[in-house]
Amino acid sequence: MQKSYWVYMLRCADGSFYVGVTNDAEKRVAQHNLGYDEESYTHTRRPVTLVWASEFSDVRDAIFFEKRLKGWSRKKKIALIRDDWERIEALARGKDRHERL
Repeated sequence: MQKSYWVYMLRCADGSFYVGVTNDAEKRVAQHNLGYDEESYTHTRRPVTLVWASEFSDVRDAIFFEKRLKGWSRKKKIALIRDDWERIEALARGKDRHERL
């Protein structure tokens, strides 16, 4: 049986986003909401809501994408949640930088 890894994005109660990687997305989201790790970014920003996730078969690919996604702007993350790849590409090229969402 092939193992799966998930890159996931949470919307925190304060409106910020958290990006992580796990091998069990459902369990990990529950841990965030239960305050499993007092040092976690999400601990004081609960409750959190899963807003996006993508499955990977190779943990290295998942970690690579997680790090990449953490570097994205808020606008690009929102476009990803909306599955708006055209907008992501425009933002990557520097277009619409001053446009409000």
